[in-house]
Amino acid sequence: MVSIAAFPKCWIHEISDGTMSLEHWIDVSVELEADGLEFYSKFLTSHDSSYLRKIRSRVEEKGMSIPMMCYSPDFTVEEKDLQRQEIDKQIEMIHVTAELGGSFCRVLSGQNRKGLTVETGIERVKYCIEACLKEAETSGVTLVLENHYKDDFWKYREFAQKMDVFIPLVESIKSPWFGVQFDPSNSFVAGDDPLALMDHVLSRIKTMHASDRFLKPGKDWASIVTEDGLIGYPEFLVHGVTGEGSIDYHGIFKRFKNIGYAGWISIEDGVNGMDEMKRSINFLKDMRKKYQLI
Repeated sequence: MVSIAAFPKCWIHEISDGTMSLEHWIDVSVELEADGLEFYSKFLTSHDSSYLRKIRSRVEEKGMSIPMMCYSPDFTVEEKDLQRQEIDKQIEMIHVTAELGGSFCRVLSGQNRKGLTVETGIERVKYCIEACLKEAETSGVTLVLENHYKDDFWKYREFAQKMDVFIPLVESIKSPWFGVQFDPSNSFVAGDDPLALMDHVLSRIKTMHASDRFLKPGKDWASIVTEDGLIGYPEFLVHGVTGEGSIDYHGIFKRFKNIGYAGWISIEDGVNGMDEMKRSINFLKDMRKKYQLI
């Protein structure tokens, strides 16, 4: 069965800086009728076990779970001591995910720093991810690499943003405790075909982020190429209700049906409020039923 989680994209900064409490988000999320909640690491005010147990209990009392942790390691750093710090922080988040009852913790490649070659970047990221896999196995948590655009708190875009870097990076890591968090919108933003990327990594997909993208009025595909040849974001592309934009969700769900996908899909939406997030979740529920992934 495909399970559906919710991620509060509209309040990521407010929950991260404490303007809105995580507890309040948990309470209001009930109206979405999701199966679970995806957490962002900065939502947590402590990694103390007693605090994590309280948060987990609050979610479970409302009939949901916390299956996924959204974390953003920066594995392209050059200095060995900084690499070690990033590895240690990722391992800590693996442990936090396990304490919250989660099974999946996101990893990223890191920032696409100036002068970083593809070969060197893949080597650094591969080394760092593999250094975390023993703890992942021990904790029962699978690391999922997302084809990401850019963490909100980073200076540079994702190193493995485009599929010609993302695919060889994924293929270089062989472990049952490592997989892919597929995000079709990020593929679109990168100027790649989401379904083409999905076909390459389909057997490795463990989780998925679901959102949608819309071109602003007066813009077309040719007009949103930026100076560096990548797709402009967020200037020309905006969020909206999932299933009503540029992403071919029927193509995605057909592929999931073909492999009997039984993972989590997290609705990374709601930039325009809870109403749109609810409509997006209802759309995913309808797709789940249509393609018999229940």
